[in-house]
Amino acid sequence: MIKNYIKIAWRNLSKNKVYSIINIGGLAIGIAACLLILQYVTFELSYEDFHTKKDRIYRVKQDRYDNGKLSTEWAAGAFAVGNNLAEAIPEIEDYVKVVETGDLIVKIQDEVLKIEKVFFAGNSFFSIFSYPLLDGDINTVLMEPYTAAISETTALKIFGTRDAVGKSVLISGGHTYKIKGVFKDMPSNTQLKPNFLASYASFVEQVKANSQGDEVQDPETWWTSDGCLTYFLLQKGAHPKKVEAKFPPIVDQGIGEFMKRYNASVTYSLQSLTDIHLYSNYIMEPAPNGDGKTVYLLIGIAFFILLIALINYVNLATARAVGRAKEVGVRKVVGSQRKQLVVQFFIESGIFNGLALVLAMFIVVLTIPAFNQISGRHMSYSLFGESGFWLSLMILFILGVFLSGLYPAIVLSSFKPVEVLKGKLVATKQGSFLRKSLVVFQFAASLFLLIGSLVVYQQIQYMRNQSLGINIDQTLVIKPPIVSDSTFIRKKKAFKEALLQYPTVKNVAVSSIVPGEGEGYNAGGIRLVGQDDSEQKQYRFLWVDYDFVPLYDIKLIAGRSFSEDFGADKEAVIFNRMGIELLGFEKPEKAIGKQIDFWGDQCTIVGVVENYHQESLREAYDPLILRLDPNSNGYFSIKSGTDKIGRTIQQVRGEWDKFFPGNTYEYFFMDENFDEQYRVDQQFGNVSAVFTLLGILIACLGMFGLASYMTLQRTKEIGVRKVLGASVLGILKLLYQEFVVLLSLAFLIAIPFSWFIANDWLTGYAFRIGIHWTFFVLPFLLILLIAMITVSFQSIKAALANPVKSLRTE
Repeated sequence: MIKNYIKIAWRNLSKNKVYSIINIGGLAIGIAACLLILQYVTFELSYEDFHTKKDRIYRVKQDRYDNGKLSTEWAAGAFAVGNNLAEAIPEIEDYVKVVETGDLIVKIQDEVLKIEKVFFAGNSFFSIFSYPLLDGDINTVLMEPYTAAISETTALKIFGTRDAVGKSVLISGGHTYKIKGVFKDMPSNTQLKPNFLASYASFVEQVKANSQGDEVQDPETWWTSDGCLTYFLLQKGAHPKKVEAKFPPIVDQGIGEFMKRYNASVTYSLQSLTDIHLYSNYIMEPAPNGDGKTVYLLIGIAFFILLIALINYVNLATARAVGRAKEVGVRKVVGSQRKQLVVQFFIESGIFNGLALVLAMFIVVLTIPAFNQISGRHMSYSLFGESGFWLSLMILFILGVFLSGLYPAIVLSSFKPVEVLKGKLVATKQGSFLRKSLVVFQFAASLFLLIGSLVVYQQIQYMRNQSLGINIDQTLVIKPPIVSDSTFIRKKKAFKEALLQYPTVKNVAVSSIVPGEGEGYNAGGIRLVGQDDSEQKQYRFLWVDYDFVPLYDIKLIAGRSFSEDFGADKEAVIFNRMGIELLGFEKPEKAIGKQIDFWGDQCTIVGVVENYHQESLREAYDPLILRLDPNSNGYFSIKSGTDKIGRTIQQVRGEWDKFFPGNTYEYFFMDENFDEQYRVDQQFGNVSAVFTLLGILIACLGMFGLASYMTLQRTKEIGVRKVLGASVLGILKLLYQEFVVLLSLAFLIAIPFSWFIANDWLTGYAFRIGIHWTFFVLPFLLILLIAMITVSFQSIKAALANPVKSLRTE
């Protein structure tokens, strides 16, 4: 019997080739799109899943408040938090501190090697996290000062072999580290990706050695210094909220009195390790994170695309119901039971879905490189060896067979043989209503996807084209030198002077950070001289030299810029507009000449600049202070006066190697680097746009097939109308108006849903577009045009047909 069902299904498939191609092609594209998106989403959701203790690992998040108002949120908090909380709270089984430090330089013979992603970490690092330690003792690898563990790639890079345990390496700064462990390269789905892990005990020793005065500094007592990532391993069964509730009295004992002096406060909370990647974007994150909203929007896109493809099958199958009525009637007369007919139509659905699934896999294989390019993710063909991929495939197949086969099986198996064989069966109102409802849903989904893609595109264009308040064109930036000595200040000045001798170089500035690379340092306790400690505020600040403001063409709205004409100008500071407003000045001019207390120094406000974007437009303006330090190490910003930037790069490199030997020469262009902040948004925009087009394509395939069958059913009606004098335009209007009504209804349904989702997504941007009415009307008109073109192929053919041919059987 099963063999017979398969044979009949195959005959129907080969007999109705157009119908079969539309169904299988649409399903295949839908399944392939769904698989690609699911792989992307699965990767984003898989961050930190490989840790065996992931359900018990939490990161400590720090929130700082000024006058009861949240001012900053930190991924890396105070150094004293981990040890003090762990000692006082028994539910904390273990903890580890991780401190990101700068890149380091290793010199091997005559070759200078730069090692990125360098961290200090406590000895519990490998016992709390499940990063595989290939060589070394997990219990002691990071216990002693000046010991380290390195990745296998770093071992090969430095020593030429993975067998590095017991060897020593001299790094920039003059410290020699003994390698006590080699760990496997970190997987791509983790936030921490160190190449060089120095023991936290090394950091403590360095702090003590660099202590000035009689008092020896100990990081374990630092409640006011931020920059330490703290991870807790909770006891089994411990509830994080109950553990959090025990933090305040311990924190208050450590820093409460100090914070009250400044009318400030600090709180600590726990972040689940597995939530950090998608739901955390705080100060001092060790790596850029993803966006939970984006991930779930992509899941929605995948769902809609698959549903659109499945609707095509249901629509076309029910539309063909009348054509298969006699087949069902004959089967019932010769003894077929309804359940046998249901099985037959489910098998038919299974064959269609099976063929679509095979075709979808070929599409996935062919499109993986293109998908990687637009999504920015590296998805390899190894996914075919993953059990998760085949499980997803099986779920999609079963879901597809059930959803696409259920209604047609019920409808077709319910026909009464007497009515069928007497020719009394006509298309029911229920069937027609279902098909129209499904078409409405299809195009409501298509409109939602198109409106969403348009909003994403417009937001990205807005961010890229909006004035930054600074000039970043033709700006070459060199990363700070890692290796320096006591002659650095003299060399830096000479380096700048040497560069300015070239006609291609207009200006050179040095700063602790440059636009697009973050907001710089955090400065608490800032207040006007004479104010009470309770009036202090928090700011972000940059160390800059005399040329920073003019090089970036930052607009002065009051006062002056830094200048050597005023002597050393050492205690001069410049605020941005938001900064002086936070101090309480309504007009920038009133702030000029006022003195502030800055970490024990009395500094004078000499200028106020207009707010400018130090970071992307996703972030709001921060109150910002520019503090002069012409001798500090930092980024070199070089303004080129020519389009021949390649020549400038080579000239700068020659001088760099002369003044800063032993350092790698690393540069980037400011405009490109700033745009890099929008890379994730652009990738999401590309992905949503591509899959939106696929969704529309699938919907149009279904509409083409449905229009073909509807036109076929109305052939005689069209013939009669033409005989009675109806024009071709009149016939086309008749055929078009039903689809226009359905699309209009879909438009009305899509508007509120699209507006809600788009508005919610845009709230993640401090600077964002407004939702304009054209974002809804233009997609509707585009979908309407595409739909009419799709329907026109069959409609025009029917309208122009000779009525004699359609009526000759009457």
